[in-house]
Amino acid sequence: QVQVVESGGGSVQAGGSLKLSCAASDSSGDTYDMAWFRRLAPGKEREFVASIDESGTPTYYANPVQGRFTISRDKGKNTMYLQMNSLQPEDTAVYYCAADLLEMRQTIVAVAANWDYWGQGIQVTVSS
Repeated sequence: QVQVVESGGGSVQAGGSLKLSCAASDSSGDTYDMAWFRRLAPGKEREFVASIDESGTPTYYANPVQGRFTISRDKGKNTMYLQMNSLQPEDTAVYYCAADLLEMRQTIVAVAANWDYWGQGIQVTVSS
């Protein structure tokens, strides 16, 4: 069983920065492709934010966060980060960490249903 836990959320003013962390624990020692999704409002679908291969490359970003957010991970470990800069009120959401043992190619990475393991989510609030 894989446990996925996010940390680092909170509140910030527009233009500010936050860094999210995620840890996926697995006794097998496998490394996982990992990603961030977010839910902008209750009842809405989770939308793709960014992903990173188990090796650290490639990385993929959704257009709304390209150039502002940076995804990274510790080499050889299932710990991942999302550095969020120039935050805007429209970035307010619950952010979810996802992990999967399979290689998540660019054609499928943005679909939430393709990811097997999820964290509980963490709130990020950006005020104007």
